[in-house]
Amino acid sequence: MKPKVVLAFSGGLDTTYCAVHLREQDYDVCTVTVNTGGFTPDQLAEIERQARSLGVADHLTIDARDELFDEYLRYLIFANALRGESYPLCVSAERVAQAKRCALHALEIGAEALCHGSTGAGNDQIRFDVAFRVFAPELRILTPIRDQALTRAQEVAFLAEHGVAVPAKTATYSINQGLWGTTIGGAETHRSDGVLPDEAYVLTPPPGERPAEPEDVMIEFEQGVPVGLDAEEIPPVRSIEMLNERAGRHGVGRGMHLGDTILGIKGRVAFEAPAATVLIGAHRELEKLVLSRQQLMWKRTLGDLYGSFLHEARFFDPLMRDIEAFLESSQRRVTGRVKVRLFGGQAIVQGVRSPFSLMNAGQALYGESSTLWTGAEAAAFAKLYGLQDCLIERVATKGNTAYAALA
Repeated sequence: MKPKVVLAFSGGLDTTYCAVHLREQDYDVCTVTVNTGGFTPDQLAEIERQARSLGVADHLTIDARDELFDEYLRYLIFANALRGESYPLCVSAERVAQAKRCALHALEIGAEALCHGSTGAGNDQIRFDVAFRVFAPELRILTPIRDQALTRAQEVAFLAEHGVAVPAKTATYSINQGLWGTTIGGAETHRSDGVLPDEAYVLTPPPGERPAEPEDVMIEFEQGVPVGLDAEEIPPVRSIEMLNERAGRHGVGRGMHLGDTILGIKGRVAFEAPAATVLIGAHRELEKLVLSRQQLMWKRTLGDLYGSFLHEARFFDPLMRDIEAFLESSQRRVTGRVKVRLFGGQAIVQGVRSPFSLMNAGQALYGESSTLWTGAEAAAFAKLYGLQDCLIERVATKGNTAYAALA
């Protein structure tokens, strides 16, 4: 019998090459497409058709969208996680979920190896390798693209020799589309000043094709989780899918991220994350209304750490479970409604309401109408609040003279 290998298969250029190459190496190739969003039923059917046309032994499609949200994305929302203050980690969580399900399937069918189509340059290779070793340490990891250091042009040429045609856009760009957003790499992203053409994007239209009028959306959160849109109860995954479509129409969430890779070099990628951009912005504003000053400060610190660890393939460190416990605890009162206006590539929070609001609790009103203290009490507080600063300044200006007198 031929040895079995489970290939994480997206239908893109790299995994298509892997399927053909592994078959030539006399493997029974079992392709697995883990649906973490971004696919229509027709697209999933086409990916399966494509896989079988490549001569694979078997193909399996796994719907992991709910798992992706429950185990990963909700914590990214709780953390308000943005890499470099702009990039909402579109791919990081999805790679862990995909690798996990591929590894478990490989163990179930008695495969001898796992394969992914990552190159040797970026972060995805680390994410796949780490997760594969965590869940299936006894299996070999095959990485033809990394091992052979192939260019996209070489892959296209190899596939053409084997009768497999590749769309021109696929040959130019590496596109990863999922529930939490889409990343686009290649060509212009290889330079620090490259500008991606509008036709390279897949979720957001260019400015001239966006709606001429703004669109408002009301997002309902319950303990930090998005549970409805416009007064209608809608599960989180479906809410994200709908926001990707609605906010995407207005060009919301399009950007470029420049940052440090796990391997220690700088990397750049284009992204489109309409739903993530809207939800993180709305969630952060709701937290400002219901959390204490100290909660907000420590959430920023631990939220950034959580996002960094997930992005850098440290998801399995026990510290992540500790931070998740903190994040979950912090969401107990993050319940309410946030109105967001979508227009011209922006998602602007219009207002927020919560039964746990700290802005209108009893007499805690901001402005002249506050009755919690008198003017005299405010003056006394201001004097005491600035007392140490006054003492420090006095020492700084008169300290040398006072010291000389003592001498």
